[in-house]
Amino acid sequence: MPISNITKANAAVSTLPLALSIGDPAGIGPEVILSAYHELKGLGQPFFVVGGFDVIRGCNEALPVPCKIIAIAEASEAQEAFNDGLPVLLGADASYTPGKPGDEGAALALHSLAEAVRAVLLGKASGVVTAPVSKSQLAKVGFDFPGQTEFLASVCGLAPDDAVMMLAGPTLRTVPLTVHVALSAVAGLISPELIQHKAAIVDAALKRDFGIASPRLAISGLNPHSGENGQFGDEEVRVIEPAIEALKSKGIDAFGPVPGDALFTKIMRPQYDAALCMYHDQALIPIKALEFDQGVNVTLGLPIIRTSPDHGTAFDIAGTGKADANAMIAAIRMAGQMARARVRA
Repeated sequence: MPISNITKANAAVSTLPLALSIGDPAGIGPEVILSAYHELKGLGQPFFVVGGFDVIRGCNEALPVPCKIIAIAEASEAQEAFNDGLPVLLGADASYTPGKPGDEGAALALHSLAEAVRAVLLGKASGVVTAPVSKSQLAKVGFDFPGQTEFLASVCGLAPDDAVMMLAGPTLRTVPLTVHVALSAVAGLISPELIQHKAAIVDAALKRDFGIASPRLAISGLNPHSGENGQFGDEEVRVIEPAIEALKSKGIDAFGPVPGDALFTKIMRPQYDAALCMYHDQALIPIKALEFDQGVNVTLGLPIIRTSPDHGTAFDIAGTGKADANAMIAAIRMAGQMARARVRA
């Protein structure tokens, strides 16, 4: 069955294990997955890696404290196997060559991502956690999407704007309303409709996946000082303020536009549950500055749960033992928490 034909109705969420895509095997994905297993193996949230058994084995053998690796033929074997070792679903594979990306590894990364999502859509896993990939490497093996978020929207049968990227840490959640576009294009892309659409998705997801009964959404300005009443740009008056009023009329607790230089201060952060930002760096810089080691990329609006550590492949340190697994650990924990929240909802 083509993955794009699997319906939302099949995306049942339960206490099933999480499916982890391996990411680019030349990056730090394999080692942070193994480190996460060491940290989480006794805490009741099982998970399994999709594909790349030889990669995981090679990486494991290079670690100071290796763990047991268990090959599984079906996702249904993962829950029982997890108590004894890290389950790895047999399938596509590659050589373990840390720091040396290539087509073989990119093909494995794409296979692992697609099959991890398929496992969730078929009800064999409760969510997917994606290890970092290289977009430029994936493009060489036919990946025709700006990123994993857009891929996930497509395979779930959604429009790109229906999948919303949220960056989440222990004390901060941010959402970029525009993502991988030139800064010069942002002003022409934001609209009252875009703000309302994505804010509604964030509001619903915070209720369903995070158990927040009445989410508070802060909406950023675009221009310095939120335009200073039109002196430094009129997008706040012309676009953002009408969107906020429309959201309020629909019962969504939104406020702003808040100037970007004030939105993430110590005084402001406790006043909202998520901040909706006008462009990529406006949302990602505060997360990476304040909570880099525990930052999680969450895709909202999907029929499935998807999280990912908020960092890249780090080819330059892969295999050196310098990789920090805290963001992967946080991504796995958050995916498990979201799955349980959906069950309760």
